[in-house]
Amino acid sequence: MSAARDERERPARVYAPDFLTELFRNPLDPGYADAAARRRESPPPAWRARSSRTVMVVVLVVLGFLLAVAYRQTMEDEPGRSQARSGLVAQIKERERETDELSARADQLREEVGRERDAALSGSAAARLRDLEAGTGLGRVRGDGVVVRLADAPGNADAVTGTAAGPPRVLYSDLQGVANALWSAGAEAVSINGQRLTATSTIRSAGEAILVDFRPVTGPYEVSAIGPGSMKRTFERSRSAALMQDVARTTGLSFGVREADDLTLPAAPEPRLRYAEPPVRPSPSPSGDRSASPGASGSGTSPSPSGGGR
Repeated sequence: MSAARDERERPARVYAPDFLTELFRNPLDPGYADAAARRRESPPPAWRARSSRTVMVVVLVVLGFLLAVAYRQTMEDEPGRSQARSGLVAQIKERERETDELSARADQLREEVGRERDAALSGSAAARLRDLEAGTGLGRVRGDGVVVRLADAPGNADAVTGTAAGPPRVLYSDLQGVANALWSAGAEAVSINGQRLTATSTIRSAGEAILVDFRPVTGPYEVSAIGPGSMKRTFERSRSAALMQDVARTTGLSFGVREADDLTLPAAPEPRLRYAEPPVRPSPSPSGDRSASPGASGSGTSPSPSGGGR
């Protein structure tokens, strides 16, 4: 009986809604409801509504005028920009044409120098020199080999997500991987779109362009290599080939490998070599002072620790 009496005397618990529940139940601030009620009780005068509409019309007219002026200014400047763009494109094409002509002239002069050199040297010395030129990329070579073709994927996005699964374009690192894999597979000479690779060649990107020895190459890209008959099979088992096959499946990028007979790879341009020179050893002074050196005076510089110069 006492327990039942205690339960009847205990006050009932009241659960107040928390902040989030109250926020979703009444999202409108009470002040908005009060303001709406005041407007219904005492509506604003008619002149205030007309003035508000007048101000709105004036603001819209000013905005429209500013947009019209901006559009007209943009259209007036468009011919100048188009003309400047056309001029730049023409200059680039002219420079490319001059570069191609100079490259062709350099190849002709290189062949003339080679003939004169072969005539001056003995047969064995000339043959050894030609072998060295072929191995270093400074001589034209012919033979059987492999051609790896890479091309950008079509520009269609995924129909469900609207995005592609990966880069749909061939990257400079793709060409680097393919070239290195071909060298590892036994290639004796490699070129990319006719650009012969040497020990000092570089494959890099500049914006959207891919540069091979600072000369742009465009897709589709063909990496040609001359080497042994097993080169294709060895390359297809490489990690780079497996990676490119996976990229081709996921992005639609084109990747193919084929054997080619009687390939001709051109010679690379003459490289600009830099030679290291040993440091100049100071000569001992008559007084026996061994601290004198070319860098001791204020005008000179001390030899570098590596012992080399450019």
